[in-house]
This record gives sequence, C-alpha cells and structure tokens, in this order.
Amino acid sequence: MSPTEKPQPEKHQHEKPLSQVIRERRATPSFDGAPIPDEDLKQILHAGLNAPSGYNMQPWRFVVVRNSEQQKRLRGASFNQAKVEEASVVIVACGDADGWRHGDLEEMLRQGRIGGMSESYAAQAAETIPNYLSNHPNMEMWLNRHVMIAFTHMMLTAETLGYDTAPMEGFEEEKVRDVLKLPLSYHVVALLGIGHLQGPDKHNGGRFDSSRTLFAEEYGKPIKL
Repeated sequence: MSPTEKPQPEKHQHEKPLSQVIRERRATPSFDGAPIPDEDLKQILHAGLNAPSGYNMQPWRFVVVRNSEQQKRLRGASFNQAKVEEASVVIVACGDADGWRHGDLEEMLRQGRIGGMSESYAAQAAETIPNYLSNHPNMEMWLNRHVMIAFTHMMLTAETLGYDTAPMEGFEEEKVRDVLKLPLSYHVVALLGIGHLQGPDKHNGGRFDSSRTLFAEEYGKPIKL
C-alpha cells in the first residue's frame, strides 16, 4: 500500500445502544482514513435530515467532503487540524439564512398538507413564519440552534454504527466558504469528522458534578433525583 493510499473499509460488527454511546463518546484526536460504506454514510446523513426544527423549516445544509484533495484544502481553512484530512469523511454543517425565501417555506407547507396539516394552520404559518424570520434579531443564532440538533443526530448515529467522531469549531468561516463555494446566505456552524480512531485511545475528560449544572425550578436550587 502506498503512503497516499487509504486502507480498505472495515464493516462495523454491530450497533451500540444509544445510551452507551452518549455515556462513552469522546472526541477523536486522529483517524486512520479507512473509507465508510455508502450505506452507513446514508444512514448517518438521514439521521440529521430527520431532526426536529422550529416550524419544521429544516434550515440546515450539509456538505459532505470525501475527496482527499478537497479535505486538504478544508484542512487549510481549519487551522491546519490534521484530523480534517485524516477523517474518512468530513461533514460541514451550515445554516441557510435565506432558504425560507427561496422555496423552503412553500415546500414545508406542501409536505405538511400531505401529512395532515389543516388549511387554517397552513395559512397562519404562511404569514407568521416570514414575519418572524425576516425580523429575527439574530438569524445566525437561530440557525445554529437548529443545525446543531441535526449535527448531533449525525454524530450519535455514527457512533452507534461503531465509528469515531470529532466535532470541530476551529475553522475560518470565510476560508471554508471559499473552499466549498458556499452561497453568501450560508453560515458555517461546525465540522464533523467521522472514521476510525488511529493512535492512542481517546482520554476521558470526565463530567462536572451534577450539583454544578442541574437545578430544580430555579437557579441554585439543587435537584433531588
């Protein structure tokens, strides 16, 4: 095998329970580059596409990067993080600030009617949603909230299939935009590297005691469970 040739894929043996994945998942520092079968990748991607979103507007857009040269360019836009180039696939998660202006609203309403949405609700949504989104004080924040739900679905699904993952926020947005030729209405939210661990195992960073992060009814009041 030449130094530039990626190893052949290793099919996952069995799925891990989601509860185990949530408990054990850690960010992967380095990947071996073995390709992911298309069927697994499809399952991972569709887990994200089935995520919930406000008004069911599904404002996410995902760019799947598997070409080695494109990964190298993306690495250059991501503070030279080696795992961007090493991963079997990198999913670049974006939010489209103008999707609702360019057909998303109409498609959501069309599918909603097929699924049983009442005409009165559809008429109300057709008026309310444009008013809400066109006047939103922080559209980027709104996009981030929804895109990260879909992003997390993908990450956890990849782990249930036996893959390792690395969510990344270290990138220069304008450089990523240039590499991927993204429209100006797209905001880059995060990168997700997926593959198999290479090198030393992931360390366990631990978790804060729940008394620091969980409260009952109001801030500072401990919850008893």
